[in-house]
Amino acid sequence: MPITALKPLAAMAGALVLAATLSSCSAGSTAAAGSDETSTATKYAADENTIVFGVVPDSVDTETNYQPLMDYIAKESGKKVEYHESTDYAALIEASVAGKIDVASFSGFTYVTAKNNGAKITPVSSIITAEGQKPGYYSEAIVPKGSDITSLEDFKGKKVCFVDPSSTSGYLFPSYNLLKADIDPTKDVTPVFAGKHDVSVQKVAAGTECEAGFAEDSEVEKNKDVTVIAKTMVPGAPIVVSDTLPQAEKDTLTKALADVTIDDIIAAGVTSADSDGFRSVFYGTKPVDDGYYDLIRDICKTTKSTTCQA
Repeated sequence: MPITALKPLAAMAGALVLAATLSSCSAGSTAAAGSDETSTATKYAADENTIVFGVVPDSVDTETNYQPLMDYIAKESGKKVEYHESTDYAALIEASVAGKIDVASFSGFTYVTAKNNGAKITPVSSIITAEGQKPGYYSEAIVPKGSDITSLEDFKGKKVCFVDPSSTSGYLFPSYNLLKADIDPTKDVTPVFAGKHDVSVQKVAAGTECEAGFAEDSEVEKNKDVTVIAKTMVPGAPIVVSDTLPQAEKDTLTKALADVTIDDIIAAGVTSADSDGFRSVFYGTKPVDDGYYDLIRDICKTTKSTTCQA
């Protein structure tokens, strides 16, 4: 749904509230019923028997990585979980603004952008991959193994791989770090948008399309043909729940997802979680709130990135 399309809906909602108020002046019992109906209006992305789980397209293994978590949500909610992988970061933002997701795993930047555009979502937790770890991960600057590029300053004039204009670790933080190195990411390098973190790593490793680049640490460490020359800690990607769900549903999902370990998920009967593949990307979740992403908002101001408002 285009952002501008939300305005007529707001006007319609206002008219309904006014009608309920006028009704309360003439018919007490009718007014009470109308007022209650207005205040408790809720909405699922698909239907009351389905939870739509949205993700950004981080790698070719995205669905496989999230399947055990979706199985867990299905068990805890008693509902079918429908996987929704957006074509790109912008598409997930649009889906959240249009109310087409119930639960989603965003990047921090995508979450902030979605909120800026009116998405009714609340962050409840962030995934950690090891016991005792704090939410967060690294945005890493990489070059082909054996490259003579040894610092961010050396990126100037080079073909540089980014992930997506709405990627936290694949564009926002890299842009911020390049600016600190006195390099304009839009003018002083030739940007190449790879679309996924693993593709960015592959293109840098090949050294043809990209002479250097950026990606998140979990994908970088899988490839032995790149060298990390710099890295920055990024606020952990949030798992969000839609504000439009019934309160009982929000409470169930928040309780299930806010602070859970892989052992808790297996104990709940989710056998798909007991695998080396899932353990490599998931240890558990830790609670986060909206304020945790203020650093991203500050970096948006510093970089003046148009995608922060897009």
